[in-house]
Amino acid sequence: MDFVRVGLGKRLVALMIDWLMCYAIITASVGGLGSMTSLDGFAVLALFFFEVCVLVSMTGASAGHRIMGIRVVRYNDGGAPRFFQAFIRTLLLCLVVTAVTFDEDGRGLHERLSGTVLTSQKKTNA
Repeated sequence: MDFVRVGLGKRLVALMIDWLMCYAIITASVGGLGSMTSLDGFAVLALFFFEVCVLVSMTGASAGHRIMGIRVVRYNDGGAPRFFQAFIRTLLLCLVVTAVTFDEDGRGLHERLSGTVLTSQKKTNA
């Protein structure tokens, strides 16, 4: 299967959008920036995990992915990722090291281990 490779820039912007959305929600829920504690960082991470895992498993893209015009698909057939694949991918993404370690195809280790790939939402006529 041929996939349109997604560059590091789009990946990072999508990740930043998702993280900042989760950060804003947690910040607002605890009463603002002045009320944030060091433990609230774990709440941001938990919300990020939940948001990305659920949206990728249900729609194939997180909010940041949609804004950037990219999506997650199964590597073997290009279909929508299954819940377990989205769960593993998101768990490994949260570990960071697996997300910044790429193979020769431009897939992060988190994608390789979950059997997914990040590709452009635009269909190509190939």
